Amino acid sequence: SVHVDNFGTGPLYYKGWYHLFYQYNPKGADWVNTLWAHSVSRDLINWNVLGLALEPSIRSDQYGVWSGSATILLDGTPVLVYTGINRPDTPYQVQNVAIPKNKSDPLLREWVKPDYNPIIVPDSGMNVTQFRDPSTAWHIDGQWRILVGGEKGSHGQAYVYRSTDFKHWVRAKHPLHSATSGMWECLDFFPVLIQGQKGLDTSEHSGRVKYVLKSSLEKARYDYYTIGTYNSRTERYVPDDLNGDYHRLRYDYGKFYASKTFFDPARQRRVLVGWANESDTVPDDIAKGWSGIHAIPRKIWLDPGGKQLVQWPIEEVEQLRRKSVSVTNKVVKPRNHFEVKGLETYQADVEVSFEIPSLERAEPFDHAFSNDAPKLCRMKGADNKGGVGPFGLWVLASANLEEKTAVFFRIFKDGHGKPVVLMCTDPSNLLLCLLAGHLLVVILTSQLMPGLSTPTFHHPARSL
Repeated sequence: SVHVDNFGTGPLYYKGWYHLFYQYNPKGADWVNTLWAHSVSRDLINWNVLGLALEPSIRSDQYGVWSGSATILLDGTPVLVYTGINRPDTPYQVQNVAIPKNKSDPLLREWVKPDYNPIIVPDSGMNVTQFRDPSTAWHIDGQWRILVGGEKGSHGQAYVYRSTDFKHWVRAKHPLHSATSGMWECLDFFPVLIQGQKGLDTSEHSGRVKYVLKSSLEKARYDYYTIGTYNSRTERYVPDDLNGDYHRLRYDYGKFYASKTFFDPARQRRVLVGWANESDTVPDDIAKGWSGIHAIPRKIWLDPGGKQLVQWPIEEVEQLRRKSVSVTNKVVKPRNHFEVKGLETYQADVEVSFEIPSLERAEPFDHAFSNDAPKLCRMKGADNKGGVGPFGLWVLASANLEEKTAVFFRIFKDGHGKPVVLMCTDPSNLLLCLLAGHLLVVILTSQLMPGLSTPTFHHPARSL
């Protein structure tokens, strides 16, 4: 069979189980006929596939079940909020809810759609085909708030809706935030501690937090975020960096889209789950039998300087480690490379330390690329010699190196002579090798157990 897995729509923790809902096409490896599939895990690494969670069944979603989020209500009941398509001739978008048929079931295997759906519809004058992906809701001062992504002209919109009962919703007079960046998909809005790595519930609201607003840019196909302050009385969010919507901090500079975070009460952390949307064509996807994978979850928190988020793979990934391989005090001369022997799996945690004698030859950094470092990485590439670099790794390399993916560094200097370090990837040429630079190298790798290369949800459903 062939299928597509994409947007992770509702991660949550409930009664000892991690749940992930995601858009799924059981009939093909392209983006049509999307439903919500459902998988559960004890550790966020090893997953069991359950049956379908949501599929078209009511008037307000009869032509499509699209992305959304999960929220835990004050009484502990989980709720799924999602976009439904209710017209056959145009993707007219409305927001619906689903609740567990039996909330005592820790696996949440069955969901029902209340008869008060849809809960949110676009107002007159709004773009009805760009009105989707409701966020996780938060509760302050007796009211629930939720965001719905939209577009007005060329401006992305974070529309705010409020409710006291999670059934009847009223739109605020103005968006929470807006910027000239096109349609905002898969909005995520959550608090982070100003100091420390502890995660917070989405409804946490105090003077010791900052807020993160993340949007997925429909046209650019990447996620970006800003950090700022939120006023619940005025329903306004203001980025600390007033140009942050144009500087565009990103979770990931690779293939990473439609991400979601959730608060994990079991480990008091905020976890980021993202979708690797790959680069294959639809015919290639159909030929291989699947499309789209989910990245390893990451813990995220605010860096001590308060200007960006820090992320790290969740600690559970360490249980996959097996034999370690190390290479130390290896000098690599310009244009040379060597293979790291002993790796027997497709996955490995790799730690590399480079000792560089001098940065004097570093090229001046062109500040025209300050907001688009990936473009500079693409222009320079992994094969064009610079003043310092490129140096790094070739991964997934064929024996003759005709196919390889470079993960590498280039070092520049700013107008004050301080180093500007770019970490780049070059997938244009799809063993483990080092390239370039006169360096003293230390490599430590831990091999991951076999099986991780198989897409996380590329398994037939099985019961628990």
